[in-house]
Amino acid sequence: METIDIARLKSGEVNLGTSIMAVQFKDGVVVGADSRTTTGSYIANRVTDKLTHVHDRIYCCRSGSAADTQAIADIVHYYLQLHTQTSGAPPSVHTAATMFQKLCYDNKDALSAGIIVAGWDKETGPSVYNIPLGGGLFRQPWAIGGSGSTYVYGYCDATYKEGWGRDETVEFVKNTLALAMSRDGSSGGVIRMCVITEDKVERLFVPGDQLPKFWQGKEVLGTDSKKEADLAAAVAMAVDA
Repeated sequence: METIDIARLKSGEVNLGTSIMAVQFKDGVVVGADSRTTTGSYIANRVTDKLTHVHDRIYCCRSGSAADTQAIADIVHYYLQLHTQTSGAPPSVHTAATMFQKLCYDNKDALSAGIIVAGWDKETGPSVYNIPLGGGLFRQPWAIGGSGSTYVYGYCDATYKEGWGRDETVEFVKNTLALAMSRDGSSGGVIRMCVITEDKVERLFVPGDQLPKFWQGKEVLGTDSKKEADLAAAVAMAVDA
């Protein structure tokens, strides 16, 4: 009977080679991610939703093994629903992050999971928690993760400012993810974002053909007037010939 090579399967598992991000602002948080899911060098899904709802005002961003992170998110979602029923109040973001952290740490030798937990609660207001591989737990004003994050730490350090409002934070997340997606071969597709405040959760979407390309500069991209001038010059040369 033919046996299954588990080691080979694990090395080629469906992987969220990824760019994920969460940023805190005065009234809430913005979470965002690209949408590319890979199996080795093969793109298994180009429109994955890596922003996972775990409670009314709490979301997580998933990177690592798609199977591992989906299973962890489902378990945390179940326990948060149970917590709400037994306590009669919604859980805090810290409670959700601690559940993720315990699962990741207790199973760190078996899991490939890097998770960012972000949301809003009455106790703290907006907050962002980073849970990297190995199961640490760190609260930060902004957090990035996944394979694309290594390309944009410098950009984030140089650009982020405290006291931003909603619009500046959304723009920061959009620009950072677009920059990571342009550099990292395992990141790509579209950008999905969630703006989480006390009042609501707002979903935002940036199609792949509308991603920012601010770092390329006008000289490379070319303005409309420059393109028109180049076209006119080409036509004139053709006529003269």
